[in-house]
Amino acid sequence: MPEVIFNGPAGRLEGRFQPAKSRSAPIALILHPHPQFGGTMNNQIVYQLFYMFAKREFAVLRFNFRGVGRSQGEFDHGSGELSDAAAALDWVQTIHPDARACWIAGFSFGAWIGMQLLMRRPEVEGFISIAPPANLNDFSFLAPCPSSGLIAHGDADKVVPVKDVQALVDKLKTQKGIVIDQTTISGANHFFENHVEELIGVCSDYVDRRLAAITDAA
Repeated sequence: MPEVIFNGPAGRLEGRFQPAKSRSAPIALILHPHPQFGGTMNNQIVYQLFYMFAKREFAVLRFNFRGVGRSQGEFDHGSGELSDAAAALDWVQTIHPDARACWIAGFSFGAWIGMQLLMRRPEVEGFISIAPPANLNDFSFLAPCPSSGLIAHGDADKVVPVKDVQALVDKLKTQKGIVIDQTTISGANHFFENHVEELIGVCSDYVDRRLAAITDAA
């Protein structure tokens, strides 16, 4: 898992990258929680998602948004962070130009950034949004949502109430041509304390199902 430094819009960005063995392996980009509330690429959920995708032989990158860790720049309320995520995806695609597909996984603030990015990148074929902050950020840009994905949250989340996430899911499910899987983890708070293993299991099962469906269709 080499440390990497690549150029972003506001300076250098720090990341951790696991290359894939296959030239055509899919890419996974993992986005961390809110930088102003302690979010970094070393967040436990981000870390576990990284290894979950690496185990399935994706080319995987997690990185620190601007102003976090050794990444240059300063917090930009989402706009700059979206540009950082786009630059990160560009960087992985230069390393793996033959990648057949791309996935984006984000936690909390990272889920908001990730869902904005998938609107701009048609090569994204799947997403995982964990505790998307539907009450704190505007998700109206998902009109329509271009790819199928998983939304996971906890029923004891005091930061993002279940009803707000449910309203987002209900809106997305009305769109034709995509499938939104939803999992609500009983007893889990916003940070999934004591429930991280269960959460990663849900995400693993979802990715495995999607990959198996692609294989069956080939």
